Amino acid sequence: MNAWEPIAAARADPDETLEPFVIERPPPGAPLSPLVFASPHSGRVYPALMMAASHLDAAAIRRSEDMFVDRLIERAPAYGALVITARLARVWLDVNREAWELDPAMFEDELPAYARRRTARVAAGLGAIARVVCEGQEIYARKLSFAEARARVDSVHRPYHDALAGLIAEARAAHGIAVLVDWHSMPSAAARAAAGGACDMVLGDRFGGSCSATLSRLVERELTGMGYRVARNAPYAGGFTTEHYGRPAAGVHALQIEVNRALYLDEVRLTPTPGFIRLQSDLEGLFAALTAMDWEAL
Repeated sequence: MNAWEPIAAARADPDETLEPFVIERPPPGAPLSPLVFASPHSGRVYPALMMAASHLDAAAIRRSEDMFVDRLIERAPAYGALVITARLARVWLDVNREAWELDPAMFEDELPAYARRRTARVAAGLGAIARVVCEGQEIYARKLSFAEARARVDSVHRPYHDALAGLIAEARAAHGIAVLVDWHSMPSAAARAAAGGACDMVLGDRFGGSCSATLSRLVERELTGMGYRVARNAPYAGGFTTEHYGRPAAGVHALQIEVNRALYLDEVRLTPTPGFIRLQSDLEGLFAALTAMDWEAL
């Protein structure tokens, strides 16, 4: 791993087709599993059109990126998981939002009636197209047009969720159930604000609505057994992906896992620390435990 990864910039050519995600499948001989892993916020491609419209530099604009989360889970296919990873940065288009969660103050023209303007995420500046990075810094130096938003939704959000829905359907057809784990990282400041004063991981299951309690308990037990402090649903109960796909009664279980960045990342230099290797290894232990669980118990 390189200690520092600069922004990967896409060309500004509007006709260029850039695959918005990557899918990794289990290798031959891997155990059969209903696991589907997603990393929606680790994308590090920042289109040149966006950088031209932003007044933030490369370091500032990366503060909202779930940096290296895709690498933390890169061994999951060996444990039977299907893995989808977003390539484009979340600040370009956040696939863990409803597609039309848009802030009207960001646009030069009127938004259509179906735009969701008054959600909590929009109010925080973190709609489908973010207004701010995580420290509250404004991203854009100009107003956007709705045509730009629609193009981002059509080229990124829809293909990503078509692919994710397909992976979930594939797992469910093969195993009778699908278990979606949506992987994220949180700033250490957010971890300090979690229930109990500090935590290493937050499990978000929409307060029991998006997955079986058996799944949440197993993940919590495995992580606490490794020495991690685990919180439930505070400050993150699960985003659009968990809420949209989690249907336990229909055999689709969805759990969001937030990892404290201080465990593996120098948040100032944006470089991995020695803790990265330990965390990656521990997560591999979690993958093994998930693969070995009694799926009928769900």
